Amino acid sequence: MKSYALCPVSDKKVNERVARINGIFTVLLIVVSGLTGSIIPLIFLAVDFCLRSFDFARYSLVAVSSRGIVSYLHLNEHMINAGPKIFAARIGLMLSSLIITLFFFHMYLPALALAGILGLFSFLEGAFGICVACEIYPFVYRLFYKVRFYDLRIM
Repeated sequence: MKSYALCPVSDKKVNERVARINGIFTVLLIVVSGLTGSIIPLIFLAVDFCLRSFDFARYSLVAVSSRGIVSYLHLNEHMINAGPKIFAARIGLMLSSLIITLFFFHMYLPALALAGILGLFSFLEGAFGICVACEIYPFVYRLFYKVRFYDLRIM
């Protein structure tokens, strides 16, 4: 993660190794869904993203499995701020929900394109530790949260 990137900040910490394995699981679930033509892995993924988005990661099967793999492989713990990972899970929830909706409306090509984007984001996290959410967050921040200069003049 770049030191100059604007990322959401949380008072919680997560193990980066677990987050990266979560990304690999996400890619695998998207591939399984694509190969089988089944929406069930995507529904599972959306529920799992929902759990991780709203501080219920302890109930997430993907997160529990990732923690088990980290423990089994005796990987060193590398704690990082949870804010970017929670934001990334919310993006994952939004994208996977949209993919499911498009699938139900038989809009397979846009669903496949979004699944590819989600898979790419997850692959970058899992393979290289690149948090695309940190790259997207400044735009979301400017769109929804940042007080504009002219708003400050009124105060």
